[in-house]
Amino acid sequence: MAKKKAKEIDEDIIIVSKTEIKQDMKKMQKLGEQICKLNRNQRNKLPLNEEIEAALTIADKIRGKHDAFHRNVQFIAKQLSASNHEEIQFELDKLNNKHSQELIKVAKLEDIRDQLINQGTDKIEELLANYEGFERQRMRQLVRQAAKEVKQEKPGKNLKELFKYLKDNIPF
Repeated sequence: MAKKKAKEIDEDIIIVSKTEIKQDMKKMQKLGEQICKLNRNQRNKLPLNEEIEAALTIADKIRGKHDAFHRNVQFIAKQLSASNHEEIQFELDKLNNKHSQELIKVAKLEDIRDQLINQGTDKIEELLANYEGFERQRMRQLVRQAAKEVKQEKPGKNLKELFKYLKDNIPF
């Protein structure tokens, strides 16, 4: 009869195996290593507590000493597991993804620039209607000069200037 009561109590307890605990710590260590690789400006964007920041400062000083650095990363991992590591991971992912977001933005701006050159006045009017900050005369002048360069097959200054003008006035 005593064994039945023990089983009922055990059903309420969630058992975590040693393997799962070790896997979680390995993930925290990898996160800690990724944070250690960041420069100070990037780290400042992460929501780190004071203990982790102090450990990262020490990690910067002992980077060349493998064993000491490894122990410090383990300490950072322990601190991360006790803190808001999901939020830190989210911010780190945003930092790492920034480059690809910039590439997408550049590709969109290049497409708009090419459409302006090919479609001319219609696309200019559409941009003027959708976005504020454009000057009609300046836009037409840049598009006309860029189209002229494309026809002469010597892309250069005006294409870059049109791209810069679009980049400055189209918010993403």
